[in-house]
Amino acid sequence: MANIEIYTKVTCPYCHRAKALLESKGVTFEEQPIDGDASKREEMIKRSGRTTVPQIFIDAQHIGGCDDLFALDAKGGLDPLLV
Repeated sequence: MANIEIYTKVTCPYCHRAKALLESKGVTFEEQPIDGDASKREEMIKRSGRTTVPQIFIDAQHIGGCDDLFALDAKGGLDPLLV
């Protein structure tokens, strides 16, 4: 099973959509909430090069945000990464 990490904020609708897609795939993930946590936010920015949430990593590979995750799934590229 893949190691999935997702940086999120509680109020972010894109975070909820990305998590729902992953949950629909039956996979577990480690959520990294950055609300009020400057060091966790800086970690996310350093790893992804982006300042928006969600930021998703599968086996340490940066997938991107919610739109990137859905685009990857639409192309059939997500499922092979989840095994």
